[in-house]
Amino acid sequence: MFSGIVKSVGRVLERTDMGADAKLAIGYETGELGALAPGSSIAVNGACLTATACGPGRFEADASAETLAVTTLASVGVGSKLNLEPSLKVGDPVDGHFVTGHVDGVGRVVDIAPAGRSTLLAIELPAELSRYVARKGSVAVDGVSLTVNVVEGCRFEVNIVPHTRGATVISGYEPGSAVNIEVDVVARYLERLCGQEAAP
Repeated sequence: MFSGIVKSVGRVLERTDMGADAKLAIGYETGELGALAPGSSIAVNGACLTATACGPGRFEADASAETLAVTTLASVGVGSKLNLEPSLKVGDPVDGHFVTGHVDGVGRVVDIAPAGRSTLLAIELPAELSRYVARKGSVAVDGVSLTVNVVEGCRFEVNIVPHTRGATVISGYEPGSAVNIEVDVVARYLERLCGQEAAP
C-alpha cells in the first residue's frame, strides 16, 4: 500500500527483455526511499514492483507480462525517468490517499495550461474507467495522488502545484504523454457493494 506521495525520481539504468517479461535496473538518489532490500515493494510510476536485488542508489525489479500490458512500463527504456515511492509502514503519515499500486489503465495528457503559479493538467481516460472518477475525488497519475477538479465525459482535470511538478515526472509531460491511472479503490468497492460491477 502507498500514499501517492513520490519520494524520489529515478532513472532506468538497464532494461533486459526476457520473453514477455522485462527486468529493470533503476537508479535513484539515496535518502528519501529509505533502506531497500530484496522483497521490498516499490511503486514505479504507480505500478507496484518487488525489488529483486538492491545496491547503493539502485535496485532491480521484474515487470511481468501483465504489468507491461496494462502500464506505461512497456515503453520505458534506459534514461527514462520514473516516480518512486516505497510502501507505507505502520505509523507512516498518509498525506495523499490510499494507493494500491495496481494500475487500472493508461490515460493520455490532452492539455497543459498555466493556472497562476500552478499547472492545469487535462487527462483523457479509457472509457471503462471514467465512471470511477468524480469531482473532488482522488486519482493516482503515475503514482501521484491528485484531487480531481473537473470531470467531463472521459476527460478530467487536476491542478499541479509547483512542488509536485518539480518533484515528479509530471515536469516532463506534454500533450500526448501516456500516464498510468489508478482510480480510487473506494469507488470500486462501492460499485461492488451496490451490485453494479461492470461485466468482464
